[in-house]
Amino acid sequence: MHPRLQTQLDLVTARNPGEPEFLQAVQELMLSLSPIAGRRPDYAQWSVLKRMCEPERQIIFRVPWVDDAGEVQINRGFRVEFSSVLGPYKGGLRFHPSVNISIVKFLGFEQVFKNALTGLPIGGGKGGSDFDPKGRSDGEVMRFCQSFMTELHRHIGEYTDVPAGDIGVGARELGYLFGQYKRITNRYESGVLTGKGLSWGGSRVRTEATGYGTVYFAQEMLATRGDSFDGKRVVISGSGNVATYAAQKAEQLGATVVAVSDSGGYVVDESGIDVALLQEIKEQRRERLTEYVSAKGASAHHVADGSIWDVPCDIALPCATQNELTGRDAKTLVEHGVGLVAEGANMPCTTDAVEVLRDAGVLYAPGKASNAGGVATSALEMQQNASRESWGFEETEDRLREIMSSIHEQCVATADEYGDPGNYVMGANLSGYLRVADAMVALGVV
Repeated sequence: MHPRLQTQLDLVTARNPGEPEFLQAVQELMLSLSPIAGRRPDYAQWSVLKRMCEPERQIIFRVPWVDDAGEVQINRGFRVEFSSVLGPYKGGLRFHPSVNISIVKFLGFEQVFKNALTGLPIGGGKGGSDFDPKGRSDGEVMRFCQSFMTELHRHIGEYTDVPAGDIGVGARELGYLFGQYKRITNRYESGVLTGKGLSWGGSRVRTEATGYGTVYFAQEMLATRGDSFDGKRVVISGSGNVATYAAQKAEQLGATVVAVSDSGGYVVDESGIDVALLQEIKEQRRERLTEYVSAKGASAHHVADGSIWDVPCDIALPCATQNELTGRDAKTLVEHGVGLVAEGANMPCTTDAVEVLRDAGVLYAPGKASNAGGVATSALEMQQNASRESWGFEETEDRLREIMSSIHEQCVATADEYGDPGNYVMGANLSGYLRVADAMVALGVV
């Protein structure tokens, strides 16, 4: 890292103690900025980086609700509105026990540059709560969401901040959140949330977008080496929305997805994961992956311990959560001959893992590039809401594919321009950073 940037990273570290995830994301960005320290020193100055690393607004609030037993429960809600220089804050809500200010800030920071890469007029933000929807009844989830939105509604709007879903926030939760927003404001502002149901302002392909987009980006990477998904063996961590649709698209392109996971372990199915069965178990029945084995039969088995990355594959798509793929996991993947790793989740590879993969010559895509399909389609949903239009599935998927191809082209071109061909991390970080910095400097000190 350039000495000037190291000094600035030290200042950010001192300013944000006890926030490891956020500092990890900042460090990853700054490691990519060394080339501009000489060519664009004005953009490597502390006056710019200080604003880039400080959220415009951080909101923390109490969320009181009553469970089915009549007991009062208290959770903590968050919304970090990181940057609005390119448009209204845009980013998901995550409901999970691990949620804290460090995780929300890291997610919001990543979102700024991810959103910039799409080329669409959206800023970056993120939010959520340490509430765990798993095991809760629909009534409990509804009461929590209503309480959460009772506070959050003050801070959002289609021209201000537009949340969406993330881990633990799917169609059910978004429905309850939007219903409460409409009730409180007495306005039907469908553009205030994205990821909505098709019958109340949602966009086709939004459910599939993050998973599909990750695979489309990986497809572009493979094409640079004259390769494709056809005949490839794929392992995908997670079994939620992103993982499910990544598996679906990979199989449509001729690959065999042999393993998926959840918090209770992972399933290996050598005949190929049955995506329809996976959706039934995880989305409709809300059950664990062990039920997949019971339903599928002899071709599948469940592993409760160990790492899904022990399963040999040609392509690995980490689609679960941050820092899930470690340096040890990366070494195992390399030993088994992995050729490509594309992140479907946000920062699922540790810093050590990224170093191992790059040193081994593995094609590696950071999440801010490869999983940008979700927020890109959210922006398309906002566009449809604003114009009172509804696009067809094929039209929307074509737009998604074009956006992912454009992001890939930006990453490749920027890495080439700054002297490190094939470095998707540098390409993504510099492309996003320069676009945000241009707007930030143009708008003055605000």
